[in-house]
Amino acid sequence: MANAARAGSAADVPSFRYRVSGMDCANDAAQIERAAQSAGVAPDAVKVSAATHIMTLKAPEEHLPEIVKAVETTGYGFDRIESDDDLQQGAAHQDPAYRRALWIVVILNVGYGVIEMVGGFIAESQAVKADALDFIGDGAITFLGLLAIGWSLVWRARSALVQGIFLGLLGLGVLGTTIVRVFEQTTPDAGLMGLLGMVALVVNVISVLPLLRFRKGDANMRAVWLFSRNDAIGNAAVVIAAGLVAWLGSAWPDLIVAFGIAGLFLHSSWSIIRDARSDLKAAA
Repeated sequence: MANAARAGSAADVPSFRYRVSGMDCANDAAQIERAAQSAGVAPDAVKVSAATHIMTLKAPEEHLPEIVKAVETTGYGFDRIESDDDLQQGAAHQDPAYRRALWIVVILNVGYGVIEMVGGFIAESQAVKADALDFIGDGAITFLGLLAIGWSLVWRARSALVQGIFLGLLGLGVLGTTIVRVFEQTTPDAGLMGLLGMVALVVNVISVLPLLRFRKGDANMRAVWLFSRNDAIGNAAVVIAAGLVAWLGSAWPDLIVAFGIAGLFLHSSWSIIRDARSDLKAAA
């Protein structure tokens, strides 16, 4: 099987597409590609886009069940795309309740992001400001994804390109302002930092609850859950930084967390832009 599958890079081997449920970043895409390669697929015969969540696979059709079994060990879901109409949208996207749930996520993220940003200025915490931008950015990206429901693959890739550029600008903004604060250090209000971080954790949980009912049927549910999980890690980092600021009486824990959040923005931006451009090139 391995030799036949590795011939998947040849021009005479058919190409198949799968919609991937649950991935949310380039690391997830790379994990899926490695799983496919472990089943004998050549590296140039499998491509997973972090922008559009589509896996393109070149392999003999008789070997597809074995390859799909290998990639399913990653824990993500794979639905074969039989036609261009099937590529446009998933069934759950047509559920009005799903759209309402996404609107709740948008409102909670953007709303608390604004509140946290104000709190960050009051507390003079760079980490809290960065976390606030993370909330606002997630809300804006979810809103863009909400608008893109039912769009063609090309337009979803364009939407992802906008998302990547937006995240990159946020990352550069956080990085620049944090560098300035390194030379103008002010010890933030640790108590307010910790309070805002704890409230952020609660908001993350509340924002994902409306989507729990779509956990089995919607391709984007796990992705939203993973975004919330990553946000929760950032919130926990803010809380820990607040404790260290209170203990050490130094602004460095706050600045280090802000640099970390900026790095996450820039890494995600690079991954999304790269995959979106690849998808646009393939579509052209």
